[in-house]
Amino acid sequence: MNEFSPIYMLMSEIGTFTDCAIITDDTDRRYFTGMRSSDGTLVVFSDAAYLIIDSRYIEKAQKTVTSCQVLLQTKLYQQINELIKKHEAVKASVNSANTTVERLNILSERLDCQLDDSNELAETIRSIRAVKRGEEIEKMIAAQRIAEAGFEHMLEFIRPGRTEKEIQLELDFYMLSHGAEALSFDTIALTGKNTSMPHGVPGDTAVEQGSFVLMDFGAIVEGYHSDMTRTVCVGEPDDEMKKVYDIVLQAQLAGIAAVREGIAGSELDAVSRKIINDAGYGGNFGHSLGHGVGMDIHETPFASPSSKDVLLADMIVTVEPGIYLPDRFGVRIEDFVVVKEDGCFNMTKAPKELIIL
Repeated sequence: MNEFSPIYMLMSEIGTFTDCAIITDDTDRRYFTGMRSSDGTLVVFSDAAYLIIDSRYIEKAQKTVTSCQVLLQTKLYQQINELIKKHEAVKASVNSANTTVERLNILSERLDCQLDDSNELAETIRSIRAVKRGEEIEKMIAAQRIAEAGFEHMLEFIRPGRTEKEIQLELDFYMLSHGAEALSFDTIALTGKNTSMPHGVPGDTAVEQGSFVLMDFGAIVEGYHSDMTRTVCVGEPDDEMKKVYDIVLQAQLAGIAAVREGIAGSELDAVSRKIINDAGYGGNFGHSLGHGVGMDIHETPFASPSSKDVLLADMIVTVEPGIYLPDRFGVRIEDFVVVKEDGCFNMTKAPKELIIL
């Protein structure tokens, strides 16, 4: 087994805090096995790993999963107990970040060992998933290229009279019909006064001359997300719109320039936030500067004023400052980058200077 494979890394950590890890979350299971499914249980010991999966997926699992032994699910908890007995496990851990109280109660009742619901397995999985391997980065770049092609398409589609919902649907259709497995999240497409709401929901508001259009969107390729935001203007913007856009752009460029291995998430956030604060718009930047991206759209590390995360090489982080003036307009520009020892690699290639349509 490859010592850099996710399942090997998890197995090497098991003995430090538990005897067994029981993983049921769809995303974690896909991450460690490489197979997408809506059900299944991954049972991991320090010397072996097993995927217990039902008849709907067994043939696919037997053909594609090579990181662990594949077992047909018959009597799930009896099978898990047999493995616990075989490996002489005393304590089994679950991921507290995504295990429901109901599932926890069932496991407590049916497993023949001590059940650990502390944060240790959750933190271990987060740390493994946070540092990306080359193949993961390649998938995110592929997802980003689909999103960027969608953005270029939208520059031709957007015009006065188009509604937010029409823009959202057109962008979604483009990405899904050009290679996206799914959308990274519900696409945000806003115009006019609605752009002042960072996570507004697209509606029937139509684009008008002299108004911003803000789009926050991404595609998924083989389970891996992309994430980008661009703000464009239809017709000539007024002076304050230009001023605010330029401040956000300078804050974003400074944030990207500051990314490097060893910088704290809070320190990175402060770099961009200072530019916005010094320009007099500090009260109009309410969200954090960035977050990790991978098989989840929001994952470790986080760049916020309160973040305790320290960026390591090959982590992914977004840089997305914004200024939002209630009932007037808002601007956000977002790229996502790969952390390197002395800087970063920007996976986002779309232009970010103000585009006037």
